[in-house]
Formats: sequence, structure tokens, C-alpha cells
Amino acid sequence: MKGKVAIVTGGASGIGLAIAKSFAKEGVHCVLADLDPHAGEAALAQLAKAGEKGAFVAADVAKSADVQRMIAAAVERFGRLDILVNNAGLQYIAPISEFPEDRWDHLIGVILTGAFLCCKYAVPHMVRRKWGRVINIASLHAKVASPFKAAYIAAKHGVLGLTKVLALEVAEHNITSNAICPAYVRTPLVERQIEEQARRHQISRDDVIRKIMTEPAAIHRLLEPDEVASLALYLCSDAAAGITGAALDIDLGWTAR
Repeated sequence: MKGKVAIVTGGASGIGLAIAKSFAKEGVHCVLADLDPHAGEAALAQLAKAGEKGAFVAADVAKSADVQRMIAAAVERFGRLDILVNNAGLQYIAPISEFPEDRWDHLIGVILTGAFLCCKYAVPHMVRRKWGRVINIASLHAKVASPFKAAYIAAKHGVLGLTKVLALEVAEHNITSNAICPAYVRTPLVERQIEEQARRHQISRDDVIRKIMTEPAAIHRLLEPDEVASLALYLCSDAAAGITGAALDIDLGWTAR
């Protein structure tokens, strides 16, 4: 993988940063895209410890102009684009009857439309080189549902459909498209969810983790970002060249029931 170039959206923290760090250790030049420039610069400093070049682009993936600028910046800086990791996401918790329509639009825009836009403008660069990897960070909630998360779950289900369509369209160009479906991962996004779920269900933080986030699984714990990063790294390797259109679970046994 040495010398390849990757864009990782939502790359300034959590799963995105863990993936970028794992790539950097293998010699991949990573372009981190996120909304927060301060977090982005801090993330670049962590990549530098792996001895690899990196770059940060402040971008809102729900906006076509931002996505085009992000991809153009990556290609201008490093001369190519080989890997796209669609990781940017957010959460909002409310019953459907109370779910704000603007929040619905925002979540669908970032998670689903954002993934579509990134694929649309990144894939042509991979086609020209006859090699590419697209990894969409979905969720166990791309396959199952939980209450109060209508927009997130609808968007993540849509991401699986997008993953499969892209896989069929680009296979002849030696490009794969896969989704990773993790259970709850110990990230800032999940930390915020714990507070929201505690308020909605009127239970303690500990009960949210125990009863909602880990009890339905076979292994009762949160995932660590590095565990998701390891699977992403494998999917980018030549050993995974035959895997495409897949939704790979790393869900601690959530969906085994």
C-alpha cells in the first residue's frame, strides 16, 4: 500500500482517525476531511508520528462544491487518489413524531448524500488508474433498527444499497466497494449518544451502556476504533481483492440472533 493516497472523511477523530493512522503506518498518504480545522491539525500531528505525509481539508460532505474541492486538493497535493473511506456521520435521537425535519435532512445529507457525492467525484480518479478501494463505514444499524434513530438508520440502510450499486458499476476497473458494519464503538459520537439515550429512556449512563449498547450483543463491550481500522486496512489489501459489494459485520454478535 506504500505510496497510495486515501481520503478519509470524518477523519479528525474516532473511527476515521484510527483508520488514517493504520493507513499511515503502511505508507499511505492520507487526506483527512472534517468540519473542524483545529481537530484536523491535531489529527495530522498524530499521522506525522507514523512518518507519513498527510493533509487536512475542511469540508462539508453534504455539499457538492466542498466534496469537489476536497478531492481536487487531494489529487493536486499527491497526484493520485486510490482509496476513499466514507466515514463522516452524526446522530440525532428523537421519536419520529417529534423528529425535526431539518435534522432529518441534515443526517441524510451527511451520511447518505455525502457518501454518494464522494463516490461520484472520487471514483473517476480510480478508474483512470485501474485500481481503487471504496469503504463505507455503515453500522450494525444498517441491518437492524433501534428506536429514536429514524434518520440515522434510514441513511445507513441507504449506504448499504449505495455500496452494492457501486460495486457492480466499477468491478471491471479493479475497484472494490464494501461497507463495514460495526457495533457501538468508543468514539466521541457514541459518548454523546450515551447522554441522549440516558435522557430519552430516563436511565443512567451505565444502564445505557449495559442495557442498550452491549446487552443485545454476544460479547458485552464497546468496540475500539482500532478494531474497525484493522478491517478497513484488510479491505484495502490485495488479499481482499475478491471482496466487493459486501457488508462486513464487526458487531460483537449483535446480528447473530
